[in-house]
Amino acid sequence: MAKTFTCRDCGATFAIPPATMKKYPGWTPRQCTRCRFGANGASNTTQSVLEQFDGGPDTGVFTDGCCEGNPGPGGWGVVRVAGGEIVAERRGEDPATTNNRMELTALIEAYRLLGPDDAVPVYSDSSYCVSIINEWAAQWQANGWRRGKKKEPVQNLDLVQELFEVSQARPLATATWIRGHNGSRWNEYADALSRAYQAEPAEPAADDDVA
Repeated sequence: MAKTFTCRDCGATFAIPPATMKKYPGWTPRQCTRCRFGANGASNTTQSVLEQFDGGPDTGVFTDGCCEGNPGPGGWGVVRVAGGEIVAERRGEDPATTNNRMELTALIEAYRLLGPDDAVPVYSDSSYCVSIINEWAAQWQANGWRRGKKKEPVQNLDLVQELFEVSQARPLATATWIRGHNGSRWNEYADALSRAYQAEPAEPAADDDVA
């Protein structure tokens, strides 16, 4: 039986299919589909992004990550574009994560789309993640992966180290901040990829619940 919740915005009762709740144990959704995605109840899909937006740079690798609840279920998305044409795209999800971990993961996967001689911008709307690559990681490494005067542990160290490694192996690629939700077609596209996990799956067949 589907589990019901109350939308924090409109107060309506809405249901989440059992398959979704099983996929994200402990998740408490806060918004109904109408409030999350707009009056038409449709998510901001990659196709709708292409129809709605045409601004921003048209060459580079664009990344985004998101999380419902922070911590909670989240996703990441990456799209590589050349002259307005998609070269490659990737997306993924995690049932228990944070927004920063998804942003970092997206950047790692972005660099993995590049070769060591690719001189292209890698865009992120997370100034925190861009600063890690461009300013902080080298100093943290020199300090034994500690940060600040108090030598505090680096958060999300596993992903920070991996991101630093893949970015160092591609020295001609430049981590570049881009303002989020500002009409940039490919930033919006990466955002749509990162949120694809939020689409509710169809109800499972009866035998899908058999252990």
